[in-house]
Amino acid sequence: MENFDIAIIGGGHAGTEATWIASQFGLKVLLLTSPDSGIASAPCNPAIGGVGKGQVVRELDALGGLMGRLADMSGIQFRILNESKGYAVQSTRAQIDKDLYSINAEEVLSKVTNLNIVRDMVLGIEKENDSFVIKTKKSGVFQSKKLIVTTGTFLNGKLHTGEEQVAGGRVGCEKSVALSELLSMVKVLPKRFKTGTPPRLNIATIDFTKMEEQASDPAARNFHLMNTYSNREVRQISCYLTKTNSDTLGVIRQNKERSPIFNGQIAGVGPRYCPSIEDKAFRYQEKDVHHVFVEPEGLESNSVYPNGCSTSLPKDVQETFIRSIEGLENAEILVHGYAVEYDVVDTSELSLTFEYKNVPGLYFAGQVNGTSGYEEAAGQGFIAGSNAALSFLGKEPLVLDRRESYIGVMVEDLVSNLRDEPYRLFTARSENRLYIREDNTALRMLPYRRQFGLNSDLDLFLEDFLEQYDLLSQIIEERYFYKTSDEDRNYFIERGYGPLESNITLKELIKRPDLDPVKVLEFETTTKGLRFNFDVIRTVAIGSKYEGYINLKERE
Repeated sequence: MENFDIAIIGGGHAGTEATWIASQFGLKVLLLTSPDSGIASAPCNPAIGGVGKGQVVRELDALGGLMGRLADMSGIQFRILNESKGYAVQSTRAQIDKDLYSINAEEVLSKVTNLNIVRDMVLGIEKENDSFVIKTKKSGVFQSKKLIVTTGTFLNGKLHTGEEQVAGGRVGCEKSVALSELLSMVKVLPKRFKTGTPPRLNIATIDFTKMEEQASDPAARNFHLMNTYSNREVRQISCYLTKTNSDTLGVIRQNKERSPIFNGQIAGVGPRYCPSIEDKAFRYQEKDVHHVFVEPEGLESNSVYPNGCSTSLPKDVQETFIRSIEGLENAEILVHGYAVEYDVVDTSELSLTFEYKNVPGLYFAGQVNGTSGYEEAAGQGFIAGSNAALSFLGKEPLVLDRRESYIGVMVEDLVSNLRDEPYRLFTARSENRLYIREDNTALRMLPYRRQFGLNSDLDLFLEDFLEQYDLLSQIIEERYFYKTSDEDRNYFIERGYGPLESNITLKELIKRPDLDPVKVLEFETTTKGLRFNFDVIRTVAIGSKYEGYINLKERE
């Protein structure tokens, strides 16, 4: 029996983040993961980020997490979502090469000297005195002081494709035992949850000329703070947009009785905010046109992901409705879509550190907590992993305030009430979204990162960021840069800044409603010989623009 300080069960996005951050404290860490799937694999949509989710990735990155770095290393298309709206709801999304993402994750973790990675299935866990005893299928028994469970959809998982039912955590993967069998001391949520995925299509059988091309956006910022703004690490490619039609939805509606969702075959509760194509067909009877985003799964892959077509309908029905969509008339299905049911834990039994209240040292994170999405899972994994390490070392726990982070919003939402459906994070869940934006992540996360007492390159970068931010904020607020002279009035007219009727500071200038604060501040600092990190300029500019609204919200 080998002893560890911290053990993590499950090598998905939650397990990867938990493993990475726990190992940064110099503790002896064990990662037990399925032999059937790669570490940090992307079994559903091959993308990182999105509305609300991009903010989570950036928060993770500033805290010292891994997801942002991996996304930059593997990102084949970057976009800014909600770009036409305010900065508060703009979010970055990266299409990833899913094979490369997993390869990069495994390579990064393989270099951690105080980490053991074991590929095996866990059969049972018992607590003896102050340690957990973990029994595996082939590798024997392990013992650990702290245990983090990040089993995703594997616990008692069942896959559905029409009438076909197969045990498994995902296609091609063996299921884990039921949660009640794995951890007899834990309260299982009475409802099972379910999620789904669309069929995968052969790229050679798709007519992209009939679709709207969506190229990678060079203006989108890379996720990792220390990476150059938009220098991509791999070749960029396009995604494509097509739409369903009356024939598509007609086929689905005609086969309602064959849908596991509607004929009683699936008892699990699905995600309301990420509905299957069957849900759309019957929830919106009057609507036949739905977007389908056709997204390559990798640079060398022949597989394409039709985002928006998640389904568990029978294989013959999937083939018929897919081929009714423009551009997919001759599409060959490589892997059919399916739904998966799985056990979830009652998160109201968890503390804000994701520790199980009645079993000290036991933590849960990821889809086993009843959430959906890689980013939500990664955020939870980081919270569980860091808190397990901090607890082992006798340090104060890491608890993110919901007023200061989306991860904090998610954690409090999960533990404060009983979940009755899979949880999905989006900007509307935050009462303070004017403040918890992508651009100011470094400032928001720095005080929490300091709690770790680490001294890496990231820590030095964050401290320098704060120093530059404070200096630039002081300069634009305390010095009169523009006076009511003929020279400055003419300059304002020339630059399109509007009238200059009184002496104003640079801060007052960038707050003018008809000006882009980032462009103005970047131009004015550059022409005045001031050299600042562009991310600092952006944060100061946007923060100044929102300052009045944020102060009002704080008073409320």
